[in-house]
Amino acid sequence: MKCQRNCPGTVQDGYCDTCGMAPAKTPAPQQRAVTAPSVRTAAMSSRTSGSARTGSARTGSRRRRFGGGLVDVAPLEPRDPATAVMAVAEVPEDRRYCGKCGNPVGRARGDRPGRTSGFCPSCGEPFDFTPKLGKGDLVAGQYEVVGPLAHGGLGWIYLAVDKNVSDRWVVLKGLLNSGDEDALAAAVAERRFLAEVEHPNIVRIYNFVEHDGAGYIVMEYVGGESLKGILKQRREQAGAADPLPVEQALAYVLEIMPAFGYLHDRGLIFCDFKPDNVIQTGDQVRLIDLGGVVHVDDLDAALYGTVGYQAPEMARTGPSIQSDLYTIGRTLAVLTTEFRGYQSTFKESLPDRDEVEVYRRHDSFYRLLSRATHLDPAERFEDAGEMAEQMLGVLREVLAAADGEPRPATSRLFTGELRTDPRSDEPQWRFLPAPMMDLADPAAGFLASVTVTDPREVLALLGKAPEHTVEVRLRALRAYIDIGPDAFAQAAELRDAIAAAFGVDWRIAWYDGVLALAAGDFGRAADRFDAVYSALPGELAPKLALALSLELAGRHEQAARLYDVASRTDPAYTTAATGLARCRLALGDRDGAVEAYNRVPGTSAAHRSSQVGAVRALVRAHPTARADVAALTAAAALIERLEMEAAQLAALRAELLEQALRALAAGVPVPVAVLGTPGDGTAGERDVRFALEAAYREMARAAHGPERIRLVDLANASRPRTRT
Repeated sequence: MKCQRNCPGTVQDGYCDTCGMAPAKTPAPQQRAVTAPSVRTAAMSSRTSGSARTGSARTGSRRRRFGGGLVDVAPLEPRDPATAVMAVAEVPEDRRYCGKCGNPVGRARGDRPGRTSGFCPSCGEPFDFTPKLGKGDLVAGQYEVVGPLAHGGLGWIYLAVDKNVSDRWVVLKGLLNSGDEDALAAAVAERRFLAEVEHPNIVRIYNFVEHDGAGYIVMEYVGGESLKGILKQRREQAGAADPLPVEQALAYVLEIMPAFGYLHDRGLIFCDFKPDNVIQTGDQVRLIDLGGVVHVDDLDAALYGTVGYQAPEMARTGPSIQSDLYTIGRTLAVLTTEFRGYQSTFKESLPDRDEVEVYRRHDSFYRLLSRATHLDPAERFEDAGEMAEQMLGVLREVLAAADGEPRPATSRLFTGELRTDPRSDEPQWRFLPAPMMDLADPAAGFLASVTVTDPREVLALLGKAPEHTVEVRLRALRAYIDIGPDAFAQAAELRDAIAAAFGVDWRIAWYDGVLALAAGDFGRAADRFDAVYSALPGELAPKLALALSLELAGRHEQAARLYDVASRTDPAYTTAATGLARCRLALGDRDGAVEAYNRVPGTSAAHRSSQVGAVRALVRAHPTARADVAALTAAAALIERLEMEAAQLAALRAELLEQALRALAAGVPVPVAVLGTPGDGTAGERDVRFALEAAYREMARAAHGPERIRLVDLANASRPRTRT
């Protein structure tokens, strides 16, 4: 079955082999907002290293491109899993924290090294950072220990061999310490539901066993390197705090977004996502360490998280889908910037956009992070699917900016441009993309039958709707806007009624922006479209609408940046290319304007008019005193290639030849190529005037009435003096 998520993949074994997403989205579980009676925050860090492939056949993958098939990521070479074992099983002092209150424990005092076991001086909770298992120990009569791999939030993690199942490699995850009741409760919860988790991007839980009074989770061994390790290696090679490229970080995280969707659909919250908990193994990415996973409605579960990643509301309202999305946003921020102070000064915020070069360069990426990590959970993305969709859109923009190659994709939220001809006399706002209708709306079938275009007829039909749903009201709102100034007051009244009845919705902000454009309030329009852009940072339509608002407000430089992003990412947005050309001309960048016009594809209905725009941009008087005859020559060549009516071509030649006369008057030689004549010579004023006369007479033949008389007069005035 073909994937239905705008990618070229095929659904196999329940998941797409390219984007990794399930074929259909199921409703997200109801979130809870209650005070958790037992909340634990442990600042923890685990070192993960080892082989790129494991003994499990589940780690193989047929794809080599991440991020919806857009980014090449080199697979990691396989290595012996035994080499992943820690040479010295020791938790560094700066990573020793109390499992109950989170305060530092086991720290050195003077010349005396810190204790690896003892009691927390703050709350009295016992701690023990020494491994309980050694090489050769046989756990539960089945698992032979090879050695410790790392120390995580729930204790030591060991590599072992399953002697009962073909000597496969497994991981034993132990408790923080055997006397910790909260940790024991968490382990029991894992035994109850984690063994049922089955997803290609999530480590598999095999078993739960006890040994010498301690509990251990037995899980699949996933060798490879964590994102934290990949980032560390990059910085070591660079010799500086060099973050991952934005496209690489997005590609990695996009690979595990389906895993979050899978967990959330089953009412499970991961809680403790960070770069340590994503491993690349071969050419696949896996989500590991399920120790903090809880049911969304489990009010008694002990909650685990990491300072700098954990959502700030976790201690008050408990885990939710939005708290997981917060950790994903924080992980992306840590991977892509030199994020100093992310566990202190910026523990619950991002640095200012202007202070971080990556944020300045990729505004959409900054807005993605800002929404994902908003302090108000209600302002974050709705679910992992929505966030992944916006991430993919941002990734397309980033890649297009990097190499200049377009990365178009069909939007699920917006139509294409309603019209692409830039020569139309109608206001540009009428041609902006429109929000797609929600097919789940009860009135969707009725609205599909409303095919009339006259806005007053639309309103008459909408009055007969079986139910006045949000989609029906939004359609009516657009009809009032289309009627014009006489209906703007009714449009504003309906807008307010929709907002009061249905709450915050980006579509209301969108139509409010369209209303502001139609009313000439360009500042308000920019504000409203900016809000839609922040809500949907991976969509191009809001950028196009915001760019138009800024252009009409005279803010050409800002508008040009947004037009450039939209046009470069998807050339089908032809009004973005022509808008960019207009802004560049307003800023005095004629060559840039021509480049923008040339972005319109030859297959587009707007191609011919864009080429006319390019000709006029080349002919336009140069801001310097000296005429640019090279631009005039290029314009002449372009005119020769245009396929249009003779009178239209003549009008373009007339504009060109008028500029040629001005150049000659300024003493600048004009090549004969400006006349459309091959050769390397120069044209005299007489030659130019004869050509200009011919152009005006061609225009006059197609004109009527006073216009024809005017053109004939221009032809006569242009003709050089002769004896006949």
